[in-house]
Amino acid sequence: MARPKIPLELSLQQEQELQRIVRSPTSLQRMVRRARIVLAAAAGQDNAEIAARLGLSKPSVGLWRKRFLRQGMAGLQEARGRGRKPSLSASHLARVVAEAVQPPHGRARWSCRSMARHAGVSKSSVQRVWFQNEIKPHVVRTFKLSRDPSFERKFWDVIGVYLNPPAHAVVLCCDEKSQCQAWERTQPGLPLGQGHVRTRTHDDYRHGTVCLFAALNYLEGKIISQIAPRHRHQEWLRFLRQIDREVPATMEVHLILDNYSTHKHEKVRAW
Repeated sequence: MARPKIPLELSLQQEQELQRIVRSPTSLQRMVRRARIVLAAAAGQDNAEIAARLGLSKPSVGLWRKRFLRQGMAGLQEARGRGRKPSLSASHLARVVAEAVQPPHGRARWSCRSMARHAGVSKSSVQRVWFQNEIKPHVVRTFKLSRDPSFERKFWDVIGVYLNPPAHAVVLCCDEKSQCQAWERTQPGLPLGQGHVRTRTHDDYRHGTVCLFAALNYLEGKIISQIAPRHRHQEWLRFLRQIDREVPATMEVHLILDNYSTHKHEKVRAW
């Protein structure tokens, strides 16, 4: 006669977590099977019924039932010491991680192959360890901090305008792109049509350069733009007058722009 099973009772939190594991599409299948075993045991089913319904053996069902009774949710995890032993020793692992930020003399950074030769491991091991520790020697991010003593105050002023724009006002982020190449094809091409591809000539005419002025209304995603032949305070003033015409007279205009000499000209300040 089989021994009576110890009743398995779940707290509300445990039941919710087990249901989440079963329903989640990203859960490991072994965890789903274990969660179903525990839920069925909590519903009063014996090991034979659970094994037949889930297609498992009775010893397997009994194992996870006992593990849950003893350890709770932690008992459903893999026991320590199971699986393949790591092939990379602790000393090699520490060397690959710690010395990644210490490139050799005369070089800007380590590569996977050079670090592998240096640490005495395979290139794949270096790639795996760097990936697991989010080490990316090949990635460079440029930066430049202003030397303006009032930079921090100005910085927070600009951020404040973006995050909390004034009421009944329009905020425009302005910039210029000078030296834009003005060119066109030497002959007009034929448009795309049924049976033939769109055509264009291999050569073009150069018409010098132009300057593009643009103001982005970041709240609406709209751009006010103007093309000018030169990049002087006169062209900048002309662009400001265009902004003044296109923005409703009832709204204030706040411009965010860089510290360029054209923007600080005395005539611009007077306007």
